[in-house]
Amino acid sequence: MSDSSGWGPSGPYGGPPGGWGWMPPPPPRPGVIPLAPLGVDHILGGAFTTMRRYAKPLFTLTFVGVAILAALTLGLDYLAYLSVKTELHRMTSAPRSVEWTDLRAALIAFGCVWAVGTVVSLVASSFVQASSAATLHDAVLGRRAPVGTVWKRAWSRTPSVLGVTLLLTLVVVVPTLLLVVLFGLLLAATASGDPFAMLGLVPLFLLLAVPLMVWLFVRFSFAPAAAVLEGASPLTAMRRSARLVRGAWWRTFGILLLGGVITFVVSLLVDVPFQFAMPAPQPYDFSSAQEPATVTEIYARMLPAMGRSLVLSTIAGIFVQLFSLVFMPLVGSLLYIDQRIRKEGLADVLVLASAGETPGSVQ
Repeated sequence: MSDSSGWGPSGPYGGPPGGWGWMPPPPPRPGVIPLAPLGVDHILGGAFTTMRRYAKPLFTLTFVGVAILAALTLGLDYLAYLSVKTELHRMTSAPRSVEWTDLRAALIAFGCVWAVGTVVSLVASSFVQASSAATLHDAVLGRRAPVGTVWKRAWSRTPSVLGVTLLLTLVVVVPTLLLVVLFGLLLAATASGDPFAMLGLVPLFLLLAVPLMVWLFVRFSFAPAAAVLEGASPLTAMRRSARLVRGAWWRTFGILLLGGVITFVVSLLVDVPFQFAMPAPQPYDFSSAQEPATVTEIYARMLPAMGRSLVLSTIAGIFVQLFSLVFMPLVGSLLYIDQRIRKEGLADVLVLASAGETPGSVQ
């Protein structure tokens, strides 16, 4: 059980009014959000405030996760290349006479790299989600969040978040697999000479499958936050998410959609200026007396002129990736906290915890 298991229900927030003309005091705000039911502005604003005040733990750990993933991917690609270097050379030198043994060796090598890379990517993504929720745990209470403390808390909950990710992927992918089966049947019908036999079912299935996938994704969107902030197992976190989303599906969907739109707009605002700032690479002069023998040599001669463009595009890509990896988990975790405040009186526990009156319940 994590150190946040004390985030349990303890009664509704607030008290009765004292008489006519009485105005309730504003809710306490020790951290990035007021400890009361949250509006859309509080949720989105709280995500931005958390990124600003707790940039060091958030982006340091996210960058570490992305860097480790990139390093492992490049290393695995290089090892796979070394293992089938001879086969690749034979295939590229004589592409019209490729042998199955060479192709099979390359497919097996890079297939293994893809499989291992997928697992590593899921672990890195789960760790980033766990670190965002772990940072928010202290941000809501207005406490410091040292990188080392957040790292330990996030890493200890990464297996549970990974389990949630795998379960959520399985739940959401099932309708997609049904869609694949449908298209397989459609192809079979086409091959049998009746191309319109099942064509009418495709729009009907899309109308059923896509809403179902979205509904399932939103229903279980609080599971990563529950896995970190409650120390819940994957199945328990999924059940907790379904219970908290019940009766607030459309609100959760709308705010998550708005968060996705903000992420897309930020990516455009970052990417477009970088695109205009990039110098146009100078094309290679094919009329030169010394013509290159290969396409690789052409790109090698053009690369110096493209150096600045590559650096700028890489910087923009890293910034956009870090923002998207942090922002959406924060929005989802804040929605989770909001629903617990509304349904389980979590505000009372947080008020006491922020004042240090419940030692050991929220640390």
